[in-house]
Amino acid sequence: MPLRSFLPIVLICSLMVVSCGQSGPDNSALQVQVDSLQRRLSNSYIPGLGEFMSGIQVHHEKLWFAGNAQNWKLANFEIDEIRESLDDIQRFCTDRPEVVSIPMILPPMDSISKAVAGQDLPRFKAAFILLTNTCNNCHRATKHEFNVIQIPTTPPFSNQVFTRQP
Repeated sequence: MPLRSFLPIVLICSLMVVSCGQSGPDNSALQVQVDSLQRRLSNSYIPGLGEFMSGIQVHHEKLWFAGNAQNWKLANFEIDEIRESLDDIQRFCTDRPEVVSIPMILPPMDSISKAVAGQDLPRFKAAFILLTNTCNNCHRATKHEFNVIQIPTTPPFSNQVFTRQP
């Protein structure tokens, strides 16, 4: 076989050897960026369980005044805010043993949602009492019995109107 017929094969093999011997693109800059983003993520603020619970307490209170005023849109909004906070607790507070008790609040939340959807004031009041009692039962079950929730007596904010607006 003449040398000329081996030349393309030798050339292809040489290119393969050279290309295999080269390292890929410089990943050090990419790694620096990944490390920087990881540090930023590690230093991000994540609310604790107490902050989430304080938010729920405010929405619980606002829900009471909205429901009593039969402002069903606002009441529904407050229900959604409570549910969102409960979801956030389960997402961000996984290290807290209390999180396993969160599902106990879901049936009362469903009851109050149905009362609001039906625009039924007596049913709303009964469901709200159930919700409040369940909050306290959860607090007792998680060794937070010192944190007692009650039916609100005064609106939480003087700058919010709870009655339905035309």
